[in-house]
Amino acid sequence: MPVTLRPIVPADEDFLYRVYASTRTEELALTDWSPAQKTAFLQMQFTAQHRHYQDNYSNTAFDVILHDDEPVGRLYVRRIASEMRIVDIALLPAFRSAGIGGALLRGLVEEARREAVPLRIHVEKNNPALRLYERLGFRAIEDRGVYWFLECSP
Repeated sequence: MPVTLRPIVPADEDFLYRVYASTRTEELALTDWSPAQKTAFLQMQFTAQHRHYQDNYSNTAFDVILHDDEPVGRLYVRRIASEMRIVDIALLPAFRSAGIGGALLRGLVEEARREAVPLRIHVEKNNPALRLYERLGFRAIEDRGVYWFLECSP
């Protein structure tokens, strides 16, 4: 599967917004907000999250996931001496459950093992990808409210 990564650039912002918004579709379907209200909320949340990641995660690779050179998602990974942290991984809906995320995660698990550091991630408790993380060897090490803090030990 021809999956590659490239660093994000400012011109990717609209694409990154679309990826972010696609992760919130089910949640926002439960509201009675108008499409305009949903868009305004998503734009505000995306901007805040994007700025937070950029300002607070040094030593982080902020990458666009490419499939056959087409942007299909984002992968943000922080690498420090004591751990590797998946800050965020998300794919557009059409590319979910196609093996792309699993392939990227397996690569990160192998990298963390080579570096002899734990690989960690926060995952919402209702995220369907939780089963994938468990199959790859991640285990919950802390309950953080709506999130599990998972770790794959080296």
